[in-house]
Amino acid sequence: MESKRQQKFAGVIQEDLAAIFQREGMNYLPNTLLTITKVRVTPDLAIARIFLSFFNAVNPVQALQTIKLHATEIRYKLGSRIKNQVRIIPQLEFFIDDTSDYVERMDKIFDKISKEERQPDNE
Repeated sequence: MESKRQQKFAGVIQEDLAAIFQREGMNYLPNTLLTITKVRVTPDLAIARIFLSFFNAVNPVQALQTIKLHATEIRYKLGSRIKNQVRIIPQLEFFIDDTSDYVERMDKIFDKISKEERQPDNE
């Protein structure tokens, strides 16, 4: 369970990273839409785990590797935006958010179940 402080800090990071990716995302990943779906922060606010969703990406794993290669540059840009609000700039860890894939997979399973014929209950 995250504290209010963690949630507030995660919101600040999410907003500022979204602005950074909106302005300069094309430099990292041309023709790819990048969405920050979730940000989780450790209790000491030293590490921020950022979950990303990639649209129009041929290979999301490769796109994530590209973002990870530029993590120090992204952290520097984030630091210049939030330096007056925090004591330390958190380390950034990036992950792929596969929630949409999971939902799609579950929908297919439910569709398959609903199309199967019902067995009559014989007791």
